[in-house]
Amino acid sequence: MSVIIILLIASISVALLFLIAFLWSVKTGQFEDDFSPSSRILFDDKIHSDKTIKSR
Repeated sequence: MSVIIILLIASISVALLFLIAFLWSVKTGQFEDDFSPSSRILFDDKIHSDKTIKSR
């Protein structure tokens, strides 16, 4: 029975750790860029000049 209590405390502490990390990332602005990931595929890549292609 004591093993269940230890595992319960460990799982709740890990869950609280992930919740704190998530709240910290939201507070510091990690999820503010909603536009560019979905529209990045629509834009063409930059055209490289002949000099960069020949130097490879």
